[in-house]
Amino acid sequence: MPLDEYRKMRDFTKSPEPEGGAKTGGGRIFVVHKHDASHLHYDLRLEIGGVLRSWAVPKEPPEKEGVKRLAIQTEDHPLEYADFEGIIPEGMYGAGTVRIWDRGEFVLEEETGDRLLFELKGRRLTGKYALIKTKFKGKDSWLFFKRKE
Repeated sequence: MPLDEYRKMRDFTKSPEPEGGAKTGGGRIFVVHKHDASHLHYDLRLEIGGVLRSWAVPKEPPEKEGVKRLAIQTEDHPLEYADFEGIIPEGMYGAGTVRIWDRGEFVLEEETGDRLLFELKGRRLTGKYALIKTKFKGKDSWLFFKRKE
């Protein structure tokens, strides 16, 4: 199951995070959560294959061309997570405050094993973007940046 890893990492009797499974995909949504956990970071989530594929971005996502950000791929999240805001209790995985920083629709232009090209249509992030897999800091490292129009 695509959400097995997500569910193994959480105790839903203590965390307000959605367990997932009730909502089915009907489009191409994206959300960026500002996650004030042990380190402030941003979580980029793209609806692909009925789940939210997710990347932790240590610095604010790029709104302009020429700005590149490291993005570490994390476990897939359920579609319900796109609406989640709240406080994950101390002692739980990802403990801290989660707030929606941006959201909208996206158009997937190309997907290969090491490259995603897409257009974001959000309030803050708009335009053509890329996620390119790198060998920097391990197997789950990607480079996230806004492409030239």
